[in-house]
Amino acid sequence: MTPESLKAHPVLRQWLGLDAAGSVQAFSGKVDLGQGISHALRLIVAEELRLPAHQIDMVPASTHFSPNEAVTSGSLSVQHSGAALRCAAAHLRESCRQRMAQRLGVALEAVRCENGVFTAGPNRATYPELALPQVWAELWDRAIDPTHVQAAHAPHDLLGTTPTATPARPDVAAKVFGEFEYIHDRTLPGMCHGLVFRPGTLTAKVIDSDMLALQTELQSTPGVLRVVLDGLLLGVLTETEHALGRIARKIDDDAWQGRLWRSHAQLPDPHDLPGWLKAQALETTVVVDTTTDKPGAGTPHQRVSAEYHRPFLQHASIGLCCALAQWSPNQHLEVWSHSQGIYNLQRDLALAFDMPAEQVQVSHMEGAGCYGHNGADDVAWDAAWLARQMPGQAVRVQWTRQAELGHAPLAPAMEVHIEADLDAHGQLQAWTQTVWSQGHGTRPGRGKTPALLGAWQTATPQPVPLAVNAAMAVGGGSERNAQPPYDIAAVKVLNHRVLNMPFRVSAMRALGAPVNVFAAESFMDELAQGQSQDPLAFRLAHLRGTGHERAVAVLQQAAEMAHWSATRPANRPEGWGRGLAYARYKNTGALCAVVVELMVTDQVRLLKLWVAADLGRVIDAEGAINQLEGGALQAASWALCEAAQLSPQGIVSRDWTRYPILKFSDMPDVQVHLMHAPDQSSLGAGECSSGPTCAAIGNAIFDAIGVRIRAMPFTHDNLLRAIHADGVAVPNSTS
Repeated sequence: MTPESLKAHPVLRQWLGLDAAGSVQAFSGKVDLGQGISHALRLIVAEELRLPAHQIDMVPASTHFSPNEAVTSGSLSVQHSGAALRCAAAHLRESCRQRMAQRLGVALEAVRCENGVFTAGPNRATYPELALPQVWAELWDRAIDPTHVQAAHAPHDLLGTTPTATPARPDVAAKVFGEFEYIHDRTLPGMCHGLVFRPGTLTAKVIDSDMLALQTELQSTPGVLRVVLDGLLLGVLTETEHALGRIARKIDDDAWQGRLWRSHAQLPDPHDLPGWLKAQALETTVVVDTTTDKPGAGTPHQRVSAEYHRPFLQHASIGLCCALAQWSPNQHLEVWSHSQGIYNLQRDLALAFDMPAEQVQVSHMEGAGCYGHNGADDVAWDAAWLARQMPGQAVRVQWTRQAELGHAPLAPAMEVHIEADLDAHGQLQAWTQTVWSQGHGTRPGRGKTPALLGAWQTATPQPVPLAVNAAMAVGGGSERNAQPPYDIAAVKVLNHRVLNMPFRVSAMRALGAPVNVFAAESFMDELAQGQSQDPLAFRLAHLRGTGHERAVAVLQQAAEMAHWSATRPANRPEGWGRGLAYARYKNTGALCAVVVELMVTDQVRLLKLWVAADLGRVIDAEGAINQLEGGALQAASWALCEAAQLSPQGIVSRDWTRYPILKFSDMPDVQVHLMHAPDQSSLGAGECSSGPTCAAIGNAIFDAIGVRIRAMPFTHDNLLRAIHADGVAVPNSTS
């Protein structure tokens, strides 16, 4: 099957290059966000070319030369870009084999390739000798034949081998010792520094007298090059970062914010977010409905229901968003960004500045990582807007901590209602899952107008687009993982998209999956408890059909790692609990089961996490383990700590005191096991552990104190509310 990325970019030179020294340049439209994807792609190319990994140079993505692979998201880089690069490398290797066989007049099977050297008897040749563009120019303009990949895994491989040990990532040492050049470290000749100050809400009114007084003051401040007022925006350019920092500390203060802008957003009731979500205008979609053609068998013996929800979350990137921009005299724009989608950003910058897209070039540089749609694209617009005031001069913009927490998109609050029917034997007959949430996407590159914060706030503002959900073909948004992964005859999933956006919301890591899995897997535990069944046994009883072998294996592996038994371990201290959860990401991706062990005292303290995952064919085991660990620990932070604080004037939680995240001292021991599945397609690791971790923590809390908490985060105050609420320990039930 031809990978989708290859259909759009079928020519060999779009993916690979070769120099006379034998080094291979590999091009991908997917970018490295710190997750190590460039190393995994390097290993794929090295494996297919039978070359050592150090001879593969993964070229950072740029709109100058990289294939357009849209956004690096959804745990799809290995699946999409990796599959395309594998085809390209196999095509190059097999073309060289065929060329050598033709030169020597021998059968193709007589030519082997090992460590980048082709041999046939005493004859030897290298990639440069066979395939340099000046040696074989037409090769590089041919369409890639994806069938060559099969030759790499034939039962009796005559092509030779590559070293079996996985080489270490080449960037780690430099990052550990502070030698790696992040985008924050890039310095361009004559570069100046800038910041854009804005209100805390999407719409506001400038308080003219105070703003003009501040503008006059700033213009006479030493080191200030230019002050720009445009609509709601105040831009400041300085000679040094130090001078800009002094100004930022003043204007970022809450009191100054109130003096410069009058803001008043519609504030959802923080104590009744489910009520607010349900009260808005809604767009309802039937995601799946098998209740008509596969009805439950007769009248249910028992009907059970429960509701779960999550508040708004912040991205809370520890590394601040940063970008550099420069306008040339002929009105071409060059941008350096850690955006997740360089081509999407290119398109929307062109729309925002009313210019052809080919006059905008975006090159990727690594930032400190992100977990969805943070402020990277917005800060790129800020840099480009300010750089337009200084033609020919490079401008660097790095958001402050207050801007990072106050202006990046929020992850939507969500409410999930589940109702299920059980027969007299405790088997599920029917399951209805209903979701209320805003859309999970306001990324650039997908609408008719630019999805960039600054473009909405100038004197001639672009319209603010309402958040939408991705198509179900790529996993959906708020409805992601809303369909349970178990054998249930009648399943119905409804998604209510909230058509109101007082605060900007967009994609957070795994989109709606963590909340849907938290709800479904908490509910599975509640059902098991209601049937007096072991939670593991109850799940396995609903995975009996064909096609569930991998799910069963993952659950059993996690249970084995944690020494799970149907009987709760004796002699455990008061407040000790354990919980288990499972999901298949997007219902088609990686399979993951998590077991959590914790203590509940005045707060929840995690002790151990066991993670078992089936990622199909694993390319970089260490990188995959890091991704699974990181996804689980971030989900633990969501589950235990995180909730955005909002006011009519904007986001209140603009520092670590008001938006706490899990600390290093809170980290549990994490053990990860990768299932052996080399004959399966590779699946992404970055997001599959998030949902099961949230659910396993909730299930472990119930095991510890006998109280079911259905609202994240599981803070001290929320635990107390659950304990004192009437009827919380068991779901609403009628027999």
